[in-house]
Amino acid sequence: MSIYTLMNNYNFTVTERFMRYVQVDTQSDPHSTASPTTEKQKNLSRILVDELKAIGIDDAHLDDFGYVYATIPATTDKDVPVLCFCSHVDTSPDCSGAGVKPIIHKNYQGQDLILPDDNSQIIKKADHPDLADQIGNDIITASGTTLLGADNKAGVAEIMDAANYFINHPEVKHGKIRILFTPDEEVGRGVNNVDMTKLGADFGYTMDGETLGSLENETFSADGLKITVYGVSSHPGFAKGKMESAIKIASEIVSALPKDHLSPETTEAKEGFVHPVEIGGNVELASVSFIIRDHITANLAKHEEVIKQIADRVIANYPFSRYEIKVSEQYRNFKEVLDLHPQVIENALEGIRRSGLEPKLQSIRGGTDGSRLSFMGLPCPNVFAGEHAFHSKHEWASVQDMQKAVETIVNIAQVWEERA
Repeated sequence: MSIYTLMNNYNFTVTERFMRYVQVDTQSDPHSTASPTTEKQKNLSRILVDELKAIGIDDAHLDDFGYVYATIPATTDKDVPVLCFCSHVDTSPDCSGAGVKPIIHKNYQGQDLILPDDNSQIIKKADHPDLADQIGNDIITASGTTLLGADNKAGVAEIMDAANYFINHPEVKHGKIRILFTPDEEVGRGVNNVDMTKLGADFGYTMDGETLGSLENETFSADGLKITVYGVSSHPGFAKGKMESAIKIASEIVSALPKDHLSPETTEAKEGFVHPVEIGGNVELASVSFIIRDHITANLAKHEEVIKQIADRVIANYPFSRYEIKVSEQYRNFKEVLDLHPQVIENALEGIRRSGLEPKLQSIRGGTDGSRLSFMGLPCPNVFAGEHAFHSKHEWASVQDMQKAVETIVNIAQVWEERA
């Protein structure tokens, strides 16, 4: 019997799991120094461990840093590379994840989706072209006051359903599979404390992508940049010729950024950008935090130099003030690693084809846990999970797309076994 027939007869659990998981608030916090940044992320992770054990995966456990590890044993005598399937449990700090009320819009027919708890929140088909491919499918949204959490609880639910399938179908041949659920991906710390030795995988796949059938083998390279401005404080009643406000200096730097290029709102495809994400301070001390992005790693330094030149021009008008710039590496374009291991991409593309889909190999204007995992020794491209309109109240996912993602996980594992 083919895997096609097996999956067609399978009673998927991904939707029910997803609907449960999104109701658990797991928002991460970029300002926290704890690991994980919020303890509430562990609330979902504990549920996942309990469900994995109920499936029959006895070694499932949660560590102190909020990582879930589990093993699906091999069902073959072949020497197959150990695969890892990974997703993150946290949701974005950009939009509330508390009190999520998921709604299934059955048999979607191309209409705009008006969200019931805030009728001003309308998911318009004109703004979401992927909805055109969802006619007849079941669309899941939030109710209008929160994000949905499909990023990345769709991936979590898909891996959980695939685990359920593998355990209950030992006749399906695959090598050893490791499951990894991470915290804090949305704040750039998703793999800070992952134990690579304990994980013990050779190759991996994050289930954190968007459009049905897509496989992402290229991400941005990313740096963080922080400008700290040291101004001169003075009593405002006697400040003439003395005060040099760090707030105003920082604001001038931001205001002088390019308006028609090098910003998120004016770039697309593989164009890079600089983006101020936080500003604050007082007259004496202020700071601006930026994210710097480009698909070509060498371009990061060029973009950072643009900011430095702007800061130099601005600070020249304030003789008693100064500034400092600190650059920190965040992640790098994992294509640099994946190109050295073509089988990771080839086997995934074949797994997608076996799911009855036309694979789409593409780049992403962002990053995933796989970006850093790849440079930590685990080549790890990003597979579609069916998430759309991330980090917003318009976030949505498709039941049928999530089911196809489950099928793709199963097929990828089989391809590796066959080709071992």
